[in-house]
Amino acid sequence: MSYWDNKVVLITGASSGIGRGIAVHLARRGARLGLVARRASVLDEVINEIKGEGGSAEAIIADVQDADALKSGARRLTEVFGPIDVLIANAGVGTTTHASKLEPSEVEKVLQINVVGAANSVAAVLPAMLARASGQLVAISSLAAYRGVAKSGAYCASKAALSALFESLRIDLRDTGIAVTTIHPGFIKTPLTEGRARMPYLMELDYAVEKIISAIERRKKIYSFPWQLATIVRAGLIMPPAMYDWIAARSSFRE
Repeated sequence: MSYWDNKVVLITGASSGIGRGIAVHLARRGARLGLVARRASVLDEVINEIKGEGGSAEAIIADVQDADALKSGARRLTEVFGPIDVLIANAGVGTTTHASKLEPSEVEKVLQINVVGAANSVAAVLPAMLARASGQLVAISSLAAYRGVAKSGAYCASKAALSALFESLRIDLRDTGIAVTTIHPGFIKTPLTEGRARMPYLMELDYAVEKIISAIERRKKIYSFPWQLATIVRAGLIMPPAMYDWIAARSSFRE
């Protein structure tokens, strides 16, 4: 039997990219899915693909910024499939904006979706997990969470906040039966990265999805990959600011 047989999994941002890839792979492994996205027509394509292969999935048309809609969707998923075993908070957006063109409204939007959206997702499932003393919360963060990079202030800030949020949750939820996993991927071929230059160690989507699923199965606390780029990024944490600034200004590393 698969690790995922009959597990109920709620995935946000499931209509494209990493979220869609995870959904399709988990459905093939026997998971029963609740897929959250704003675009009904695109989400229906994913649902039809999964059901066409004999999988089980329910569409939840909602914006992660709407806490009530997520709670309603989680309740409906529970009624259809049973208690939610795993939340994968994947919904996110990115921007590429130079500091000279900084727009507070843009920063607010990125933080609202990437951070508050994840918090809303957790709030929708955590009370029931605590009542059952069972479950797993997963955040799809980024290697961009480790340090700021060029033209990515809002994105880096949001991923750093997301990682810190889930680290705090992990500490608070020790000994409750609930695992907390934070994933830090590097560059993955998705619509978010399409057409961008200078993406070292760029990964195919299926490869990255397999790595993410494996980390979730092992209930890893933190998983950063690919190891080559993760090693470089971690080294940046101990570099003197002047050295880091010189390297980062010439790299444009970004998910």
